[in-house]
Amino acid sequence: MASSTSETADTLAGLLGQADPTSPALLAPDRPPLDHRGLAAQIAATVDRLNALGIGRGDKVAIVLPNGPEMASAFLSIAAGAVTAPLNPAYRAEEFAFYLDDLQARALVVLKDWETPARAVAAEKKVPVLELSFDPADPAGSFTLDGPAGGECARPGRAGPDDIALVLHTSGTTSRPKIVPLRQRNLVASARHIGATLALTPADRCLNIMPLFHIHGLIAATLSSLAAGGSVYCTPGFNALRFFTWLEEAGANWYSAVPTMHQAILSRAERNQAAIKAHPLRFIRSSSSSLPPQVMAALEDAFGAPVIESYGMTEATHQMTSNPLPPKARKPGSVGIAAGPEVAIMDADGAILPQGATGEVVIRGPNVTAGYENNPEANRTAFTNGWFRTGDQGVFDAEGYLTITGRLKEIINRGGEKISPREVDEVLMDHPAVAQAIAFAIPHDKLGEDVGAAVVLRDGATVEEAVLRRFVGERLADFKVPRRILFLDEIPKGATGKLQRIGLAAKLGLGA
Repeated sequence: MASSTSETADTLAGLLGQADPTSPALLAPDRPPLDHRGLAAQIAATVDRLNALGIGRGDKVAIVLPNGPEMASAFLSIAAGAVTAPLNPAYRAEEFAFYLDDLQARALVVLKDWETPARAVAAEKKVPVLELSFDPADPAGSFTLDGPAGGECARPGRAGPDDIALVLHTSGTTSRPKIVPLRQRNLVASARHIGATLALTPADRCLNIMPLFHIHGLIAATLSSLAAGGSVYCTPGFNALRFFTWLEEAGANWYSAVPTMHQAILSRAERNQAAIKAHPLRFIRSSSSSLPPQVMAALEDAFGAPVIESYGMTEATHQMTSNPLPPKARKPGSVGIAAGPEVAIMDADGAILPQGATGEVVIRGPNVTAGYENNPEANRTAFTNGWFRTGDQGVFDAEGYLTITGRLKEIINRGGEKISPREVDEVLMDHPAVAQAIAFAIPHDKLGEDVGAAVVLRDGATVEEAVLRRFVGERLADFKVPRRILFLDEIPKGATGKLQRIGLAAKLGLGA
């Protein structure tokens, strides 16, 4: 019996079934809440419905839905009995064609009567379309699925701990995107790790502003909250103009976001101090890209709450390290201590390096993927002696706090001098005129690469490129000073709001 209970607890359905059934689970603007009993019923009904349509364990179901409670509920419910593959609703037809082909999707879930190019692509590729319907008067996250029958289901019922629950693609910035399969037990482990790090309880409610086609929103905001018996207020997606209204309506006591979102929120914080004081946050979480120390300090000052920076990636089902809650130390510029998996620093030959040495960050543990799907070459290079190579360069201090010095692919090699672009970012951010900054490699005919940077100035601020270059030169070695600094209204971002460092020189027309 103990073994059976353990097996059940290592699945999404088992994990979510441990909450108080009468407590709220999913909430949304202008909707009644869905309690944990209602969520469990939605999960059971969805698995039964999928089975009736011929879809079961191991079958991939692509999901193209707008952000909101139905997307959160669909992810959880479909993952309980099949494989979820959330896709960015903003993709164009060509992108949907690639992903549906690459996934070999058995079905596509879309909102009823919602126009998306994914419909036509699915029809062309003979992928059955399942329409999701809901009544706005019903509790947030309640839905039904309708679609064509697909024959008898080969593997019906709820998924087991080793079944794949979620597949996501890597960003593919420098190569073809790779499929990351994550098992039920990977998701459960990660949700527990995040819950322990943040000391989540049934009393906690997350205000989710992250997209739900990305690991950050799916696991850190949604699953970890529900696994702790808490709740999630599901917004339609990030909107800095509506953030403080949602904060007042949600009754939430924390949120998680990427640094660019935090900066947009900060720009409106001063005029919304009444909302901040009336609805105090227990903490603020930041992840998915490095948080400038200046932004961390400004957030803590504006909200009167600790900012917890974490380090995550898709292959780790999100979280790997995190700064701890008070009274333990939070270190600006650091991504904290190991927070779930084992974390180490490895050299190019596979040797684990001592504390204080810089090398590649590697991880292993129950939340780490077993390997990319149908990609033996990527798996050969990604795993060494059981450790997964993250592609990030970092160093541990004497207290076990990790600092990421950059993506290995982003390190600037200026005539043999290796430069961490993040170091340049942080110095530029210290200038009072600079609101955002990103350093990156630009081609150089003799050195191979040199340092470039793009900045966004604060409203009403002005500064000349020569002044900024001199400012950096007073704080860093000459070879780290950007040769070119471009002034932009906005720095290009990816789908989740992360600044895009790789390929930026080409996008901005900076050739050799």
